[in-house]
Amino acid sequence: MRLYLQKSHFPERETLLLTEGTLTVHAFRYPSGVEALRVSNDRGYFVILPYQGQQLWDFCFGGKDLKMKTTIAEPKKPKIFLETYGGFLYHCGLASVGAPDESHPQHGEIPNGEYTEAYIDCDTDESGTYVSVGGTLACDIAFVKKYNFSPECRLYEGASTVRVNVNVENCRAEPMEYAYLCHINFRPFDGARLIYSVPRDAEHIKMHKIVPDSLPAEEQAKLRGYMDILDKNIARMDEVGNPDEAYAPEICFTMKYNPDENGRGHTMQYIEGEGACYVNHPVDALPIGIRWISRTPTEDAMGMILPATSEHLGYKHAKEHGYMRELGGHETFSFHMEIGFITDAEAKAVEKKIEKLI
Repeated sequence: MRLYLQKSHFPERETLLLTEGTLTVHAFRYPSGVEALRVSNDRGYFVILPYQGQQLWDFCFGGKDLKMKTTIAEPKKPKIFLETYGGFLYHCGLASVGAPDESHPQHGEIPNGEYTEAYIDCDTDESGTYVSVGGTLACDIAFVKKYNFSPECRLYEGASTVRVNVNVENCRAEPMEYAYLCHINFRPFDGARLIYSVPRDAEHIKMHKIVPDSLPAEEQAKLRGYMDILDKNIARMDEVGNPDEAYAPEICFTMKYNPDENGRGHTMQYIEGEGACYVNHPVDALPIGIRWISRTPTEDAMGMILPATSEHLGYKHAKEHGYMRELGGHETFSFHMEIGFITDAEAKAVEKKIEKLI
């Protein structure tokens, strides 16, 4: 069953739209006017903005609020990325990702893209009964590009992870350049461990040593000091909240994953005895793993893996380093990710798999 959404479906007060077993979908509108859906089961819920970037705004599973901490309490209508950057997941691209330049805004045109088509699906497949929310962002610039970007977030009964499907269609006969990054913003949990299928060496992990000149001298020294520690032992960052830690305003890393037998890379923030924040992603489709960690007195973000086609340094850098990809005329590009919170037993099983991969 598919329900095509209309903006009249979104009242100011949260209203039930659909129920199937333990799955429910509620619609509401933030005071800012942004439409939202709360998709729930007996393990947790996510809030998605069907018309604004198909962003996952809130994400709560395993009894935990998993979203990063920022000053942005609710989504806003402005198109400037940082003015409404308080959500859990943003699709980024397709012109490029990362720093803004003359060719694209910060993280590209799709994070806050305005969707004209959005829907709810309720169905059953080999994995069980699910509810999904999806839509299509149609971009059409005469003589330049025409594409459809179609994401979907699917929650199964009894699941504490969400399957995120992405499909990109080049609607022109000519090839189209593209880049993509999935900005997944978990919250850090002090005392947790980062576990991921990446060998801890310079061939597989690159630290971006960017220290802003705007930082006070004392903070610059602290940030450089922590970078020196990581230079000597990159695995030190695996200890979340370690005494040496300094991520103000941020440190970014590029990581090269070892995939499993199904071509998937695995990443966890493991909380002993409780479970783990978890992502698995396709290494062939998204070969660049960006890690972004920001821990300031005001913000707190553990971007333990941002699966991507490109590093996060803008179009010129991506072009010069061969990261920009090309989609042929009328071709499509599809992949899926699994994102959420897994139990302690599940995390231990994933850890054993990761140990074999590295």
